[in-house]
Amino acid sequence: MAQVDETKLNELVGRILGDLGGAVSVPLVRIGDSLGLYDAVKRIGPATPEEIAAEADCAPRYVREWLSAQAASGYIRHDKGKFSLSPEQALIFTEPDSPVNLIGAFDTAAAMVENQPKVQLAFKTGKGVAWGDQAGCLFCAVARMFRPGYVNALVQDWLPALDGVVAKLKTGAKVADVGCGHGLSTILMAQAYPNSDFTGYDFHPASIASATAHARAHGVKNIKFEVGRAQDFGGRDYDLIACFDCLHDMGDPEAAAAHIRSALKKGGTWMVVEPMAGDSLDENINPVGRLYYSASTMICVPTSLAQETGLALGAQAGEKRLTEVIRSAGFNKVRRAAQTPLNMVLEAT
Repeated sequence: MAQVDETKLNELVGRILGDLGGAVSVPLVRIGDSLGLYDAVKRIGPATPEEIAAEADCAPRYVREWLSAQAASGYIRHDKGKFSLSPEQALIFTEPDSPVNLIGAFDTAAAMVENQPKVQLAFKTGKGVAWGDQAGCLFCAVARMFRPGYVNALVQDWLPALDGVVAKLKTGAKVADVGCGHGLSTILMAQAYPNSDFTGYDFHPASIASATAHARAHGVKNIKFEVGRAQDFGGRDYDLIACFDCLHDMGDPEAAAAHIRSALKKGGTWMVVEPMAGDSLDENINPVGRLYYSASTMICVPTSLAQETGLALGAQAGEKRLTEVIRSAGFNKVRRAAQTPLNMVLEAT
């Protein structure tokens, strides 16, 4: 047996203990969000557990233990028996439009745990797990997880980074959002550019129903949602087609790319938003890569393998591989137009 380096062993154990602390925090964070505990702390903190419990209409003994766990995690401040949220903590846990709101990521982690039995079986069979067969809360969780990035970057940074697209949108363009999920990205664009017409397509009927309800609730008129697959959705002569964090989930992204190119008007643009990734594993051994590889194992790869072809690009496909897929459809120009720590935006023309 190889000799154990005690220093390295202790470092690894410490790292794993930290990971376990984060893992067991998932249900606590979700409880705090669902019951309004973070909001209560923000409103009245610094405050005692009893005061916070009364504000949130919860049992004091549970709230005291929850607050203690949150303080130990560094998620809430504690000083002399009273608890409060720092401005930084508030941005993460109580501000839905904050670019660093991470509640949706905790919801997604919970869905991944719920989905374990199905994915574990797929490891043996090599088959996929269809998007509609994933954990029940996954669809809302994913929409919520991506929301902060879209709210803070889509209209302000990503669309302006595309060549000539904003001018078309202001005048009046025809736009398709393919793989739109619950329609957040489509709604944001439609609200920003009322002279343009937007159609969101997704192959998951329940998501289209949710997107339609969201658009109606927001009073957005220049938008519609339809069930449709990326490789054969309806409509033609689009000025802009967008795919947000979904190309790598598709079973046959090359067929999707071909159909998208045929559906674009001459001079039209395809915007592909994908998870940030390097082109090799070594480039992705970092906190962002760790999150995306894990989500990809539990969600993205199973979803792709459940579809025809099942190319299973994975969430960390990287710009080089994605560009190959895009160019397979005959797009002449592919460039990285914008990026954030979590996403890259590719423009194909």
